[in-house]
Amino acid sequence: MLSRVEPSTGKLLISEPFLNDPNFKRSVVLIAEHEEQGTLGFILNQPSTLLLKDLIPDLWEANYPVFIGGPVEVDTVHFIHRCYDKLNSGEEIANGIYWGGNFETLKVLVNNNSISASEVKFFLGYSGWGEMQLTEEIKENTWIVSDKYHPDIVFSANEEELWREVIVNLGPKYAHISNFPSDPSLN
Repeated sequence: MLSRVEPSTGKLLISEPFLNDPNFKRSVVLIAEHEEQGTLGFILNQPSTLLLKDLIPDLWEANYPVFIGGPVEVDTVHFIHRCYDKLNSGEEIANGIYWGGNFETLKVLVNNNSISASEVKFFLGYSGWGEMQLTEEIKENTWIVSDKYHPDIVFSANEEELWREVIVNLGPKYAHISNFPSDPSLN
């Protein structure tokens, strides 16, 4: 399962089917930053049991799901969005997908119901790799790197099918992987 695409900002990391690390089992990570010093990303398909209003009390109507972005700094809240026209801020990390921005403006938009869950995604913590760490993990076939995805997939509400869908999008060479059982001992 050798990945031919190099990691870079805006690409997806797809965990191999039998990765035992509970933080990344069947995960899809959006790379928000990839530099020589390391890589930072957010797990797109690991929902928490929290809503945004549980974390930020002055967002009283914020029934937005919050995802576990990764095991690093889980006491911090991050967000990605695709509504630059409303926020007028954020760093573009992929075609029409932005990381962060003016949180005060976002709070006003959320409280006024001017932004939907299909436009923004919130995370507790993030996933991080030190210098060369991700490169080594890719060499060990822990991750597949992909740039074959539609921006809608990043904001998908179907977290359980997300991993399978991005695997299938890689093409016939990888499609059979999507059918591997999550626990091969039950086969």
